[in-house]
Amino acid sequence: MKATLLVPALATALLFSSAAMAGEFGNYCAMNLAEGKKVKTDCSVNAMIGGKEYCFFNTAAKTKFMEDPKVLLAKASDFYQTFGES
Repeated sequence: MKATLLVPALATALLFSSAAMAGEFGNYCAMNLAEGKKVKTDCSVNAMIGGKEYCFFNTAAKTKFMEDPKVLLAKASDFYQTFGES
């Protein structure tokens, strides 16, 4: 019985961990994009803004970004569109 319960629990954990790693901008750090730099992340540091998940290289980048998210999000989006990934 325990093995039967473990498999669905493991599948659920993998599903949620995969979903957590699917941030906007292809998991590039939103703060770095706003500064014109391409830095990939594992999305372990993230924030939900307007219903979307944005990834950050570290907590300092997230903190800085959250000081003015509207302006920085526009800058990040503009830069990301110059090289964008689907």
